[in-house]
Amino acid sequence: MKKLAIIMATFLLVVAFYSCSEEFLTKTPQASTSENVFYSEKGIDALLTGTYGMVKGSALWTVSWGASIQNWTYGSVASDDAYKGSEITDQVPVNEIERWEVVTTNNYPAEKWRLNLGMGVDRANKTLRVIQATEDAGTITSAVADRYRAEIRFLRGLFYFETWLVFGDYIPILDENVTDPAQVSNQNAADAVLNFIIADLQYAADKLPATQAQPGRPTKWAAKAVAARAYLQVLKYAEAKPLLNDIIASGQFTLMPKFIDNFNIETNNNNESVFEIQANVNDRNESLNAEMGIGLNWPHGGDIGMCCGFHQPSQNLVNAFKVDASGLPLFDTFNATDLKNDQGIPSGNEFIPATDPVDPRLDFTVSRRGIPYKDWGINRGSDWIRKQSEGGPYLPTPKTFFNKAQRYSLSTTTGWQTGINANNHRYIRYAHILLWRAEVAAFENDLVTAHNLVNQIRERAGNDMVMGKVNIYTLPASVYPWGEEGDVDWDQPAANYDIGLYPAFTTKEEAMRAVQWEQRLEFATEGRRFFDLRRWDNLPAGMRVDMVATLNAFAAGDLRIRPFMDGAVFNAKDKFQPVPQGQLDLQPGVLVQNPDYGQ
Repeated sequence: MKKLAIIMATFLLVVAFYSCSEEFLTKTPQASTSENVFYSEKGIDALLTGTYGMVKGSALWTVSWGASIQNWTYGSVASDDAYKGSEITDQVPVNEIERWEVVTTNNYPAEKWRLNLGMGVDRANKTLRVIQATEDAGTITSAVADRYRAEIRFLRGLFYFETWLVFGDYIPILDENVTDPAQVSNQNAADAVLNFIIADLQYAADKLPATQAQPGRPTKWAAKAVAARAYLQVLKYAEAKPLLNDIIASGQFTLMPKFIDNFNIETNNNNESVFEIQANVNDRNESLNAEMGIGLNWPHGGDIGMCCGFHQPSQNLVNAFKVDASGLPLFDTFNATDLKNDQGIPSGNEFIPATDPVDPRLDFTVSRRGIPYKDWGINRGSDWIRKQSEGGPYLPTPKTFFNKAQRYSLSTTTGWQTGINANNHRYIRYAHILLWRAEVAAFENDLVTAHNLVNQIRERAGNDMVMGKVNIYTLPASVYPWGEEGDVDWDQPAANYDIGLYPAFTTKEEAMRAVQWEQRLEFATEGRRFFDLRRWDNLPAGMRVDMVATLNAFAAGDLRIRPFMDGAVFNAKDKFQPVPQGQLDLQPGVLVQNPDYGQ
């Protein structure tokens, strides 16, 4: 099935047209393509496709790890879900994000700003102006113009939402009617940015179709889903509720039978996907139509080594998957003791994995020693970790990885980021919709609805588990991939998996705790956790998750794994990234710094 990707036949024209505004203050280059070249349906479609090219967070031949829409830095590494991984001396700017010590010159937030506002929003606005001019000239009908406007305004709303997630309200509001973006301040009235995002997404929801023939193009349900997520960031539950109800009532989506179906290449664009960001490999140099923003986050050492060992799950997260005798989370006691790990134990030395009961989603989310790693072999522990003493005992999160059998056909054959692959990013899936709706229900004391929706997710989680009980406990290189015959019993689960359904909730506080916990487990390492903690910090007493206390407890507790976090302190100011200093320097007296970071 054809995916939405940058079309090479029009690519150079699109680049030339867009190139004059990768920053807000630039001069128009000589020999740039004239705008009127695009005054046709074909031209508009080329511009629209070029705008889609910015969604992943990669720009042309520029690798922008800080701009990745998967938010592995701001949403995952900055939270208690994951470590930066790799080595302390590699990608040092992420150390600041992980330790909540970001300075205004850090290039990672600067990339997020530049890719979303300086390129994504700029492309969207230029395309909107071309659509209007083409419609005014009578070259396209109003119906065609509205169809293109709906898609481009969805994208602009998405770019703004992603920027707002990271920087908060201190971003300039730029629409297609702004003649001089360099003069637009980032000091906004309350809710101004949110209202701008919602206006774009509401327009898109009104004009977009319920289904699209081409995967990757948004539907009205995708627009409503992003709008609901935006409302949830500021706990506007009453506004999010009808949007979520509409998506559920549409009948367009169902949970896939297995949790892992949301992370396999062969199940891209499935019935659970509400909005999915497409990834192609080996169709362009360096496979730039894949997700370059996570190009560092692949296994680095040992038999399957690629690059570069970043984004390793935390011990705190692993502990969160432990369950009680009823198969339910341990909640307040989950982190009292660690689920056994092989930190500091060489691969050739004996290590017997834990036998504690755990949620089966653990070993789809985390790769740990002594458990089969997809079809690559037994995870041999330390030899497969780039530097265990600095990144912890777990491989980079496997959700985005591919099977060994897919290497070089569905993974890149060029470039040094050799883990790049054709796995789409499920930006919003039906599980998000159900758990967000459950959150609304818990807040409203609708205990029956919250209970039903949470248990739907847990019931699906029990449908599948990693199979293959490993019966050997020393794992030198000679064991790769599966040891000798009988070393793996493929008829047995890889670990002691158990998951139970919740009994009826008795209070809204109990319901909210279950919903919050379920969101952590279901969406772990997907760049969501930090933003969830931030919004839950604003809930009423009894439902509130104290973000400052949670993250500081995490930093102190995980010193047993990583001394690197010694002295790290999370403060309320760290809830948002600073306005990049480079942007302030470009627009002195116009843009201002978030007051939490000084002026």
